[in-house]
Amino acid sequence: MDVPHDLATRLHRNRLTRRDTLWLFGASTAGVALLQGCATSPVTGQSIVVGLSEAQERQIDEQQAPHQFSQDLGSVQDGGVNRYVADVGQRLHQQSHRQQMPYSYRVLNANYVNAYTFPAGAVGVTRGIMSELHDESELAALLGHELGHVNARHAAQRQGQAMVAQAVVTGLNVAVSSSQWGALAGLGSQIGASALLSSYSRDNEREADALGQEYMTRAGYPATGMTQLHQILVDQQKETPSLLETMFSSHPMSTERRDTAQRLAETRYGATKGAPAGRERFMDHTAGLRRIKPTIDACKNGETAMAKKAHGDAQAQFASALKRTPQDYAANLRMAQCLQAQGNTQEARRYADAAKTVYPQEAQARKLAGVLALGARQPERAYEDLDAFDRLLPGDPGVTFLKGVSLEGMGDKARAARQYNSYLRMTQRGDAASYSANRLKAWGYLK
Repeated sequence: MDVPHDLATRLHRNRLTRRDTLWLFGASTAGVALLQGCATSPVTGQSIVVGLSEAQERQIDEQQAPHQFSQDLGSVQDGGVNRYVADVGQRLHQQSHRQQMPYSYRVLNANYVNAYTFPAGAVGVTRGIMSELHDESELAALLGHELGHVNARHAAQRQGQAMVAQAVVTGLNVAVSSSQWGALAGLGSQIGASALLSSYSRDNEREADALGQEYMTRAGYPATGMTQLHQILVDQQKETPSLLETMFSSHPMSTERRDTAQRLAETRYGATKGAPAGRERFMDHTAGLRRIKPTIDACKNGETAMAKKAHGDAQAQFASALKRTPQDYAANLRMAQCLQAQGNTQEARRYADAAKTVYPQEAQARKLAGVLALGARQPERAYEDLDAFDRLLPGDPGVTFLKGVSLEGMGDKARAARQYNSYLRMTQRGDAASYSANRLKAWGYLK
């Protein structure tokens, strides 16, 4: 079987951010998005340019949020903490401008410091940031900020800007070459849309802060919770900036935002100064997470070392995490990935299998186990794990391709061809697409 060198591993590591998924969805519905045009802001009542209807915002959440949440290793296996965060979120979104949206909340096994939301209110909060908070008012500030993005329709506005950019590029290309403008416009609009959706603007962040502070005070929290949240992030940025790169790439941070929150807490929201911050309630409901904070920190340090390709240091950190919490899903999975990166496939499989046992409902360990089995030239075992992933989390293009590779290795060309054909319907770019097309041509399915 002539599989390109390391292709399976490269596909496994390929990760679409939520911003990428917004653009991909927008690209597939560009004609509809262009027709959306202007809408009335739910917050200001003024006209805003949008490229997504509310139905499309909901569809993005339904289709893409489960994949991103799985990339962040799924919801923590602590029903109590997830219910608690959902309860706080419900208190907040009942005070928001778009109460009809299908809000949902979960704490994720990811160790990095961040929180994010999809356009219709599917909110993810990492255990990395949860373990840094001190009381419920800080959690309310964090969730309120994300709700601010939903209520101001920032994702829809960013997509609207992308459509404007596309129209401008199209006009320029028509003027340059009427015979080739279609392809050039497509390329230009992709570049423009990708850049526009790479992160929230500082103005978006300021508006989300303001709305979050408004929602949290309406819900009965002290406005100082927003100031304290920003102070936590500013302090961590100074102490360990590499651990916050993901947070700041999607949420531009500055002391100016902290100072603005403080000024509003002292003026507009001064009357909330004595409101309860909910420290005891927060401590009670997050006791399990706080108990494993050393494990979370060790995983976080290991991931930072992995990013620097310091695999020995990373392995030591993951070993430390596992010594403290042997049944931690994230620590087992990250150790498997670290060992995989060092070429220790057999040992990596042991940790991947442990992760599968620890959290059988979560898909990422299945995918990693399948990749490792392919590397060990065990296509039957690979297919079993990849098919299990597909049942847990359907629609992952990389898994569709890898199932084709597995079936080809098993000698089942007919079923492999169906997987390769499915993959090409999802995308026709990159090494995997080229490989799929070449196989289909060689087998007589394509001319």
